[in-house]
Amino acid sequence: MASIFSRIVAGEIPSYKVAEDDRYYAFLDINPLAEGHTLVIPKKEVDYIFDLDPETYAGLWQFAARVAKAVEAAIPCKRVGVAVLGMEVPHAHIHLVPLQTEGDLDFRKQKKQLTPQRFAEIASGIAAAFNQG
Repeated sequence: MASIFSRIVAGEIPSYKVAEDDRYYAFLDINPLAEGHTLVIPKKEVDYIFDLDPETYAGLWQFAARVAKAVEAAIPCKRVGVAVLGMEVPHAHIHLVPLQTEGDLDFRKQKKQLTPQRFAEIASGIAAAFNQG
C-alpha cells in the first residue's frame, strides 16, 4: 500500500505544494509547528531516510536547501530549522520549520490551526520565492 506521501505525489490526496521537480516534492505540513512548516520528500517511496541510495539522499538535501531558502524568504523567521523524525509516515521526509527560537522546534508543542485560505497563501508565497531562486 502506498504511503500517504506517495498518494500526495500521485495527486490522489490534495496538498499545499510549494516546490517540485522530477525527483522531489515539497508541501506544507497540515499540522504545522509554525506557519511555513514544510515537508520535503523524495518521490521514490523509501521508509527510512538512511536507506535512500546515495544519489537520492544527496539530492533530497540539495532540494531541501533550496526549499529552506524559499521558506526563509517568504516567512519572517530567524532561521529555518531541520528535523528528520520519520516515525509518523513510512516515507523518508525532512521537516523544515521557520524558527524564532530553538524552542520552536519541539514536536510536543500544540500544532497551529490554519484555515485553508491561509495554507494556500503561505504555499503560494513559498512557491513564488522558490521559483525566483
